[in-house]
Amino acid sequence: MEFIDERIENYALLHSQQESAILRKINRETNAKVLMPRMLSGHMQGNVLSMLSKMIQPKQILEIGTYTGYSAICLAQGLIEGGELHTIDINEELEKMVRGFFSEAGLNEKINYYIGNALEIIPSINKIYDIVFIDADKKNYANYYDLVFDNVKSGGYIIADNVLWSGKVVDSFDKMDADTKAIDAFNKKVNDDSRVENMLLPIRDGLMIARKK
Repeated sequence: MEFIDERIENYALLHSQQESAILRKINRETNAKVLMPRMLSGHMQGNVLSMLSKMIQPKQILEIGTYTGYSAICLAQGLIEGGELHTIDINEELEKMVRGFFSEAGLNEKINYYIGNALEIIPSINKIYDIVFIDADKKNYANYYDLVFDNVKSGGYIIADNVLWSGKVVDSFDKMDADTKAIDAFNKKVNDDSRVENMLLPIRDGLMIARKK
């Protein structure tokens, strides 16, 4: 995920809005207690998600892949009055920790947290979304995109994380593993979709941002 000089990244973070107390706590406890802490959105990407959400001013957000709640809290910062964020994760072992973080952030009334298979849960929520953030199992990125598309409002955004997959997406096809192939196919799918305007940002592990026309 390290695509820029560490000194430049540190300088950028030093001159960006600092993490809140709850985000610092999530960062610290995820790295201390949870497997694969690199899955955390983290300070730089968290700031980007927060800023995008505040610019869009969403009423409804869908997040596919909660992990330990960092990105959900960042995205929720832009919700308008009465807005909701729906976040889905398959890992029930993290539920108690994550619910505690949401409570500490004062977001229990704004965040609806679901445990289970996102492909089954998404149709049951049935909202019209201003933002959908995809950060779950890579093999289903294209399926999630198709499943949510009709429920994204015109002018709404679909944002997908890890679309550079530590740079593996530029390897030759025969050297790609299954997840890399799935991400590469997803990137091509979005780029070829005439229904959206899109940009792939090389921030952290890559963010695909698609605006529905």
